[in-house]
Amino acid sequence: MIIATGTASGKSLAYLVPAVTEIFSGGTVLYLTPTKALAADQLRALRSLRLTQVRAATYDGDTPPEERRWVRQNANYVLTNPDMLHRSILPRHSSWSSFWRRLQLVVVDECHGYRGVFGSHVAQILRRLRRVAARYGSSPVFLLASATASDPAAAGVRLTGLEMAEVTTDASPRGSTTFALWEPPLTDLRGESGAPVRRTATAEAADLLADLVIEDVRTLAFVRSRRAAEAVALTARRTLEEVEALLDEEPVPYGEYAEGGPEEVSGPDDGGALRDAFGGVPDEAFDGNGGRGRSPAKATEAGEPAEIDAGGRTDRGGGRLSDRVAAYRAGYLSDDRRVLEKALRSGELTGLATTNALELGVDVSGLDAVLIAGWPGTRASLWQQAGRAGRAGQDALAVLIARDDPLDTYIVHHPEAVFGRPVEAIVLDPDNPYVLAPHLCAAAAEIPLTEGDVEIFGPAARGVLDDLVSRGLLRRRPTGWFWTSRDRAADLADIRGSGGAPVQVVEASTGRLLGTVDEPSAHTMVHHGAVYLHQSETFVVDVLDLDAGVALVTAAEPDYATFARDVTDIRVMESLRSRPFGPGTIHFGSVEVTRQVVSYLKRRAQTGEVLGEEPLDLPPRTLCTRAVWWTLPTPALAELIEPGHPADLGGAAHAAEHASIGLLPLFATCDRWDIGGVSTELHPDTGLLTVFVYDGHDGGAGFAERGYARASDWLTATREAIASCECERGCPSCIQSPKCGNGNEPLDKAGAIRLLDILLRT
Repeated sequence: MIIATGTASGKSLAYLVPAVTEIFSGGTVLYLTPTKALAADQLRALRSLRLTQVRAATYDGDTPPEERRWVRQNANYVLTNPDMLHRSILPRHSSWSSFWRRLQLVVVDECHGYRGVFGSHVAQILRRLRRVAARYGSSPVFLLASATASDPAAAGVRLTGLEMAEVTTDASPRGSTTFALWEPPLTDLRGESGAPVRRTATAEAADLLADLVIEDVRTLAFVRSRRAAEAVALTARRTLEEVEALLDEEPVPYGEYAEGGPEEVSGPDDGGALRDAFGGVPDEAFDGNGGRGRSPAKATEAGEPAEIDAGGRTDRGGGRLSDRVAAYRAGYLSDDRRVLEKALRSGELTGLATTNALELGVDVSGLDAVLIAGWPGTRASLWQQAGRAGRAGQDALAVLIARDDPLDTYIVHHPEAVFGRPVEAIVLDPDNPYVLAPHLCAAAAEIPLTEGDVEIFGPAARGVLDDLVSRGLLRRRPTGWFWTSRDRAADLADIRGSGGAPVQVVEASTGRLLGTVDEPSAHTMVHHGAVYLHQSETFVVDVLDLDAGVALVTAAEPDYATFARDVTDIRVMESLRSRPFGPGTIHFGSVEVTRQVVSYLKRRAQTGEVLGEEPLDLPPRTLCTRAVWWTLPTPALAELIEPGHPADLGGAAHAAEHASIGLLPLFATCDRWDIGGVSTELHPDTGLLTVFVYDGHDGGAGFAERGYARASDWLTATREAIASCECERGCPSCIQSPKCGNGNEPLDKAGAIRLLDILLRT
């Protein structure tokens, strides 16, 4: 069964009741969650029930070795994650024999997060789980919980391989949420090719977070990366320190009214609802059109006196304003994460900048507002993040702050693309041979595979097994397939889809290990000269040694961030499907992509101003993946090259490629950084003008296939995003890409609109 309803709708209770019932009957329960934060939150909720028969425990990377044996032998409600299930619990299933024999229920929480390559890996892990459970004579019920999703039963079938009933009716009471779409203003600065530059979404989020903390409005600020979480928290704290310095000159008791009581907000009705939703942000924070004017944070940034209204709320935590803001992300030590979660629940923290580590189901009641810096990838994630506020039934505020990106620009100008529309289907491909092969090896290492097991792993399993035998990874015998290597088969699958051994980030002067990044990400995150953030500390990378798997960094405080750029070549291997599309043709098939990071940009952190570009010398990476591509014959392009107003065909295709990459996440559950593209006026494999968009993972992830299926809607939205942007010749909000290795040259905005008009003709 899959329960797919909104946030705070009672899904936890829906699976907790049958789970406790099974335990009271002598059974065991396995609970799976994508994040450690959610597992810790669920454990806290279970222990608060004070049911002595429920012996609940987490089993993850934070569990001390001395506790793991107790969990294996005594716990009857085990909370873990797919990574631990894959690397420890399934390979060592014999150590869990008592648990497996009594296993009655498997809860898969927040299953909408299992999408793309990661979701495909989890689907195979759940099939391995079913097989191990059957080995010990149990056939557990799978109960899946998801945010609202399109066709949840079908998603549940793809994830588990089992028939699935669905529950989608949500009658839970909830307060109202005021939702604002916030587009940062264009600045006077100029970027590449003289393009206008918008103020960054993270800078806007930091200012808004500071404003809300001043007003004692408990707020989560969701950002897209670990680095951004640290940057938003750091910037907000610095702003609050400056505000405190002004308050120290003329102190006003924080959390109390100034003399005369609360000031009544007056002024035009326009913007009043938003001002009220912000919990009484000072009147000057908004202009007469409901837009943002001079907030305390902006005034401080500009070096002007800030007019501070202490607000009408009571002080929940005391102390200095700057101490009430923190960052939360993966990579922190478990004790640090638990302290932050507790501080947020208790009100000691008022503002928290976080990655999606706190998106998934963590019950933090009493939050007033959520800031979302950049489109989070899917409508499901948008509503999930917005639902973190107002969980105690109170009214709430959610603000989506647009990045300088085609998709974000499209959404703020076309709110109908989000509101009143169903959420996306969960896209995953369990039959991807690059995903399936290592899990078949892991399954054979756990228990030798038999003919009867093949069906569990799907229709592609037999062909992949034959390939594994020919490569010497498995041995075929009359009784089945066997893993004969001394190596750990589970190590073949990197379920987070990154590939390669992790690169350690080490402080050169002390030898302190700061963290790790996967090898592909090292090319873009810790290349020579990259700015690396760790717990609000800033470092610059001195050396990246890929052979040794080490990046050496030095503490520094640069006033810029870095963005890697790559170049890409693509070769068509096979067209699997194609159909006429306007005067052209659209294809879906297999391609070979060669990518190389060639340089990085320096952008001023607060303004986005481009300070320069530095070359890099990194090795190319090759992957075999899936792509969607469209072609146009030469006669169809005649009007673009006619005298009078000829278009730059290469620049038009390049601009259309950038914008279509930016818009695909609206139609497929992916992130812009999960996909890539190539465009050319004349591709050697097609002989025509061709635009490719490909999955950025070996074997594909289903994103390009979704683009092929939704091509008309996708490319129409791409055309609208370009046309609706207010710039004249192109900017990051429409056709410029932050990762273009060609320096965003050539680009032809007007030509891209005309090119897409031709393609979309019926």
